[in-house]
Amino acid sequence: MRIASLQKQSLIDWPSKMVAVVFTKGCNFRCGYCHNPSLVLPALYNQTPNIDPSEVLRYLTDRASWLDGLVVTGGEPTIQKGLKHFLNEAKKLGYSIKLDTNGSNPNLLHELIESKLVDTVAMDIKTLLDASMYAVITNTSEPNLIASVKESLDILRHSKIHYQLRTTVLPNHHNQSVIAELEKMFGEENYCLQEFRDVGTLGDICNCSREPDRC
Repeated sequence: MRIASLQKQSLIDWPSKMVAVVFTKGCNFRCGYCHNPSLVLPALYNQTPNIDPSEVLRYLTDRASWLDGLVVTGGEPTIQKGLKHFLNEAKKLGYSIKLDTNGSNPNLLHELIESKLVDTVAMDIKTLLDASMYAVITNTSEPNLIASVKESLDILRHSKIHYQLRTTVLPNHHNQSVIAELEKMFGEENYCLQEFRDVGTLGDICNCSREPDRC
């Protein structure tokens, strides 16, 4: 498992909880608005050493009496081969775990939920569940992406765990019609619209649709 950094305490990543936050390296999306390009672009994250998961687990062991939980984010954590093992070790320490994901790996998401390795999931809904619209946001052309996202949604809806759906509103994409349709689709769930901050984004570094080799 490739860990880029550990934020030792946070009060904002899981409301009402004091948590540690693990940031993983790598993502299968190239969203231009992403504020973590150093976790997404290989040219950037390969410049820094990985943190050994055992080092993170030692910290969690030492802080188990006063931390409320652990958040695993990225990047996209579900592309990490060692994710299940790491979460299992954190669970042995008694931690509640929140997972941030883009919903592209429903098989692993299902496995983690069934194994009781996550307590809550925050899943990004990039835009309407349309392949061409998702491609504009994510700069990817995965053929089964929308089917995977829909399957992840179905898994969350039929699970007994807490989950949140969220969309970052992009001024040039999420017009009032798109927003209204998103709220119609997800408004009865735990769904939120997030403000876009146009600074320090992946798009400031490269145009993934035009420079795929760089991104």
